[in-house]
Amino acid sequence: MGLDLIYIDGQTPLDEDEKEDLLISTIATREELDEFEQQNIEEAVKWSIGKKIKSDKLFTESFIKNVHKRMYKDVWLWAGAFRKTNKNIGVDRWQIAIELKNLLEDAGFWIENSTYSPDEIAIRFKHRIVSIHCFSNGNGRHSRLMADMIIEMIFDRPVFTWGAGNLSKESENRKQYLNALKLADSGNYEALLRFARS
Repeated sequence: MGLDLIYIDGQTPLDEDEKEDLLISTIATREELDEFEQQNIEEAVKWSIGKKIKSDKLFTESFIKNVHKRMYKDVWLWAGAFRKTNKNIGVDRWQIAIELKNLLEDAGFWIENSTYSPDEIAIRFKHRIVSIHCFSNGNGRHSRLMADMIIEMIFDRPVFTWGAGNLSKESENRKQYLNALKLADSGNYEALLRFARS
């Protein structure tokens, strides 16, 4: 039985060889996949709550990979590993480590120099890491959890609400989110900042 996925606007399709790395052979639909991924993500969120991590530990490649692994380790064999194929979004697969290193250095600089407000640092980080698209899948959810961890662990502020809806399903909420991301692509972060706290 193969995994037959229907993609909605903004989702990155999986290659056939990536689908073969599904750890739960009984999953056949998007709904079942979402359910198992959500259980795993909730465990990762529980792990992150109340932790205090300094920016020099959080802004490392190993931490970024560890968060993704914790979010998807029970569902995907490639959880926590950089993607090995190019996608319809993101940098070339060979540039992932370099672009991530640049982002991690920039984020450290932003914090050290108070370049932006705490919310804007977290949101700019979220936007850049999802633009890099480090992983085969789960980049949007990973980037939102990273933003939540930055705002809570480094700045001791409440996590974002992200429109208080499920962004994995087709909805008005998701449309607003994707529109805000497109504006951020052109350097305008206002809508994404507002959405993150709505």
